[in-house]
Amino acid sequence: MVRFLLARPIAVTMVFMALMVFSVIAFTKLPVSLLPPIDVPQIVVKVNYPNASPEAIEQNVLRPVRESLITLNGLEDMQSKAGSETGTVRLQFAYGTSMELAYIEVNEKIDRLTNSLPEELSRPQVIRINTNDIPMVHIQVVPKEGTDYAEVTKLAENVLKKRIEQLEGISLVDINGKQERVITVRPDKAVLAGLGLSEQDVLNAITAGNRELPGISVKDGQYRYFLRLATRVDTPEDIEDLPVSGPGGMAVPLGKVADVQYRMGETMGYHLYGKQEGLVITVHKQAAAKMNELMEKVRASVGHFKQDYPQVDFAMTQDQSTLLNAGISNLQTSLLFGGIFAFGVLFIFMGNYRMPVIIGLSLPASLVISFLVFQAAGISINVISLSGLALGLGMLIDNAIIVLDNITRKRQEGLPLFEACVQGVNEVMSALISSVLTTLAVFVPLVFLSGISGALFLDQAVSVAAILFVSLVVAFVLLPLLYRVFFARKAWEGNREDSPFFRKIIKLYKEGYQMVMANRKWSLALLFALIPVFLLVGTVLPTEGLPPIAKKDAVLEVDWNEPIGVKENRDRVKGIMANLEGDFEQAEADVGVRQFLLFDRENSVQQATVYLDFKDEPSKEQLTARLERMMERDFPRATVEVSDAPNAFDQLFASDIPHYEMRWKELESKRPVPAAEMTPWLEELPVANWKKGPGLQEESAVLFRIDLERLALYGIDIDVLIAEIERLFGRYTIDEIKRFSEVTPIRLEGSTSDFRTILRSNYLEGTEGQRYALDNFIRVSYEDHYKYVTADKTGIYQSVSLTGAHPEQQESKLRDWGRERNFSVSFTGQYFRDRENIRQLMGILGVSVLLLYFILAAQFESFVQPLIVIFTLPLGIGGALLMLWLTGTSLNVMSAIGLVVMLGIMVNDAILKIDTVNRLRERYASEHPGGTSREILDRALFRAGEIRLKPILMTSITTILALLPVVFSSGLGADLQRPLVFSVIGGLTIGTLTALYFVPLAYWALSREKVSRLE
Repeated sequence: MVRFLLARPIAVTMVFMALMVFSVIAFTKLPVSLLPPIDVPQIVVKVNYPNASPEAIEQNVLRPVRESLITLNGLEDMQSKAGSETGTVRLQFAYGTSMELAYIEVNEKIDRLTNSLPEELSRPQVIRINTNDIPMVHIQVVPKEGTDYAEVTKLAENVLKKRIEQLEGISLVDINGKQERVITVRPDKAVLAGLGLSEQDVLNAITAGNRELPGISVKDGQYRYFLRLATRVDTPEDIEDLPVSGPGGMAVPLGKVADVQYRMGETMGYHLYGKQEGLVITVHKQAAAKMNELMEKVRASVGHFKQDYPQVDFAMTQDQSTLLNAGISNLQTSLLFGGIFAFGVLFIFMGNYRMPVIIGLSLPASLVISFLVFQAAGISINVISLSGLALGLGMLIDNAIIVLDNITRKRQEGLPLFEACVQGVNEVMSALISSVLTTLAVFVPLVFLSGISGALFLDQAVSVAAILFVSLVVAFVLLPLLYRVFFARKAWEGNREDSPFFRKIIKLYKEGYQMVMANRKWSLALLFALIPVFLLVGTVLPTEGLPPIAKKDAVLEVDWNEPIGVKENRDRVKGIMANLEGDFEQAEADVGVRQFLLFDRENSVQQATVYLDFKDEPSKEQLTARLERMMERDFPRATVEVSDAPNAFDQLFASDIPHYEMRWKELESKRPVPAAEMTPWLEELPVANWKKGPGLQEESAVLFRIDLERLALYGIDIDVLIAEIERLFGRYTIDEIKRFSEVTPIRLEGSTSDFRTILRSNYLEGTEGQRYALDNFIRVSYEDHYKYVTADKTGIYQSVSLTGAHPEQQESKLRDWGRERNFSVSFTGQYFRDRENIRQLMGILGVSVLLLYFILAAQFESFVQPLIVIFTLPLGIGGALLMLWLTGTSLNVMSAIGLVVMLGIMVNDAILKIDTVNRLRERYASEHPGGTSREILDRALFRAGEIRLKPILMTSITTILALLPVVFSSGLGADLQRPLVFSVIGGLTIGTLTALYFVPLAYWALSREKVSRLE
């Protein structure tokens, strides 16, 4: 096949040129994003139930929803959390579940359940979580002084949102901070009483004046007209002109007995940009869109907004494309400098300039053609797939060096140029194919890891597989073709293919080889003894999901744990910003209830999230520490959490579940244990380090108790009392004015007095016409009650998080504590998930090693020789772990990827060396039939070491130098890749020595019995 292709250089060149053209076209069409479009198997059901307690929401809404959804296909876990006025049910599905079908099934079950839910409850909202739901940018919309906020809300909702949605590639535009304008009606009770009128007369007049006659038409000759009442109102002035009917047929204009005007509606949340109130527009991209190109369109649109709407200030914050640009920029820098270093090594090792140039031409060709595979596999250009390409480059250089070195060696043996190219490729073809398959055998099974890690490995595995298979085609076809072209008119100059520097290295290698082989048993024993020592280092390494990334922005999550209103919440947040003013570059805050469609956490008036972007990381550390001290001093009851601002990676790997949580359920009543009973029991917990879970957190509430006997005595119906309470303390909407898509509520304005004054100054009328103050029928008390009610598949639970070291050792004591109190106790948390992931990883690596053995056994036609390759793996892993320990790096997703890549390169070197030894033994046995098996083996081992020394050293050094710039770089891309680089450098450093000395020693040890039998 190689002979056939090399005999047709023009045809092969044209094919490669065509592939390059198609690859460039494919590259221009590939989507560019920060992360792969991963379908996170989570669905959240949100419930908004105004004026409802956590107990009412749990009992009347969340429990029926859980019971309805428990039969969903692929459902792994279900958690619900009921708070004041809001509740959530979080559904966790198994990876591989079709989330499109799951989303449809959840909505169908919610629709069937709607009739059995409370009538006043709006339909629960179903939110499907996806990596594309992470906003790629926030657009701040801040009204200038004197600008009507309601008009800016309409502008954002009806104009700005629509214009951004029209951009190709936008999937969703979400808004928070909207405020509506309402018409408020405030009756003058003294005037009403003087005229013998009531508030209800005013409400009836408004309702009657805003009536319509839908669907009624009248006939006039041959024409038909729809009928419309002329009394319909549109403005406060129209409402003031409405007649209010009183006793004896009296009618007065409504404006005489009530104050009617436009006001800003009562809001449950605010958005702040700095200390200014405004709106925020979050922009989400489609999976197939190119983030960089889309961001340019969004920036251009914001530029037009600034010109078109000068009454509003615009700013862009939390731009996620900067993360993508940083990642790509770092990879480009690493490839550039790494390529320069690698070529420097090639020039040092080679005796001429032609070989490095050939490799230099093959690398970009392989990279570009790999994008054609991306297009076929549906893989986007993202940080994960690009890192896979960067890793594959090391192996690509490996294949190129091996092929060119073998062709050169054939020329040294005296073969003509054409035959040297053909035989040089054919001789290593099976070994290279085998090495690629073994690399994939180590790498591809990791795709079957559960969770996000497995989903991320998919893109990396495809990108590595793409560049490896393309590198094989390039190595078998393009490289020999280029070698033939470059050396066609150059006479052979003997050993000039090796540089003087490399000849000195060969001399050092021979001296080391002779010393090792002179003490074979001791050398082999020493290498085997190093394996457990190296692997023990891994037990002291800290483990985490992602490596720590240097950031200069932070997020402050505050729960004031006080029954404050949203305005007080806003004022406190403004005070925090004022205290830090001048120390941060940007700040924004979401205060109270969020209006985002995709917000999947609990909404509370007493909560706030503050985003702060500082000048640099040291400033952030200093100021966040000061901020924590200030919050602890000024607001001791508040729960404060300061953390790094989450980027797309953090949000993908973030988990709300505690590290180690103990849950218990009350077996008899199946209700939360009352706080008065629970508090002394918690003091008896047999562990010291713990904190309350959500189901144990408390808050104060005002409790109204209705005196039913007194109501009956005075002849007042309880429904009348409840209706009056709702009107006085709730958001009582009289009616709505509808103009096309715009709806303006008409609301009864409540009193701003405290609730006790309201109860004393408002009256109900008894059967005898006498009026009684409301406080005659209501007893008021303050009580503490649980802030949340938490539940899972089997019902309501309460929990504590264990924060000490080795909490699993306390399980038996905690189970005894629960048994004594008739509790069903269980344990859950991230600790168990991590342990399950490690167990899966061990199983998958076992499968990988088994596949590796099968492939090598087929390659070498031996059941014993594959063990040599497998024995090299622990040494490489040990070297990588040692490097991670020396550099203070944790064992995380990226360092694990580095381990896999490093093992792939190590395996290649070992396979090719064993393959060379096997071929040399066969050749020497045929050339010297009288020689002993021991002599032939020793000679083959020594010669194979000489032949493979250059490819092994060049592969290791070029790979290490190609990755080395990442160690000294900064930014997101470098922070992510650095643990990977340390793994590869540590593993290859030990792995190179392993390939040079351990492989011949292990080969000798496993071949001794066979040699002695032959003799």
